[in-house]
Amino acid sequence: MAQSLGLKPFVGKQMAEWMYVKRVKSIDAMTNISKEAKAKISEKYDLGITAPVHVAMSGDGTKKYLFGVETPLGSSKIEAVMIPDDDRKTLCVSSQAGCKMSCRFCMTGRQGFHGNLQVSDILNQFIAIDEAEGLTNAVFMGMGEPFDNYSQVAKALEVLTAPWGFAWSPKRITVSTIGVIPVLKQYLDEQKCHLAVSLHNPYDAERAELMPVQKAYPISEVVDLIRHYDFSGQRRVSFEYTMFSGWNDDKKHADALIRLLKGLECRVNLIRFHKIPDFPYDTSSDTVMAAFRDRLNHNGITCTIRASRGEDIYAACGLLAGKE
Repeated sequence: MAQSLGLKPFVGKQMAEWMYVKRVKSIDAMTNISKEAKAKISEKYDLGITAPVHVAMSGDGTKKYLFGVETPLGSSKIEAVMIPDDDRKTLCVSSQAGCKMSCRFCMTGRQGFHGNLQVSDILNQFIAIDEAEGLTNAVFMGMGEPFDNYSQVAKALEVLTAPWGFAWSPKRITVSTIGVIPVLKQYLDEQKCHLAVSLHNPYDAERAELMPVQKAYPISEVVDLIRHYDFSGQRRVSFEYTMFSGWNDDKKHADALIRLLKGLECRVNLIRFHKIPDFPYDTSSDTVMAAFRDRLNHNGITCTIRASRGEDIYAACGLLAGKE
């Protein structure tokens, strides 16, 4: 960018430090850049930092931020959720306004698709929140399917991990997908960040009932692709499994999940379902979830129950934006 304006290359490095290390909110605050250079930059660019339009605080410390965004499809709202846990502060990031994937149990999917976020919209979620300086981890598990907007997600990952950017280790970042196979392969070839796959049911026909993507990219084919990559080192793969009472939480489903993942270095995270309107299933009981977890662990599949956070502030993705 600096060179395109006729500026010296080192000005670009200075700008990156001001934006991503010192986190300034205006071009004028870049004090070691000349007035003439700042004037040229300001003619064509701004930092793109926008404040949240609403902040909700949970009793457990979780905070949900609501942002207004402009996409080619119009104005919309997106969410980012900051989840504290002892010395960790994890940001759950959105990559799209709405979503095309239409998973029946997801409020974001019910809203339809309202546009892809630009890299600036994604990074703004990291920069414009109160906890920006203290964030330790990020999960791309907010609104949208990250692999349906991979070009912008990849640019954000570059800024987050580059020495000239946030300089985070890729180990601090997890990107989630429901299994868009062509882009999944590209991600696994290009990135070193962790992977999370939204699985939710090991049976093809049942998974297709709630997740239309199953018809295009069966979960068995997703797992087969993942088996071609090494997850024994620093990069990890996990499978997200939301528990629905009477639908996917019995021994039959546990055993099918064990067969599907057998021999793969991975983790299964069991998730309590946050109830949404007009959906037939409730979350499984704690007893049922514990039995499901123990059955997987006893058969060599590392499995944990994820703590449910922020339910009092509609922390599950899409709930607050949908309400707005």
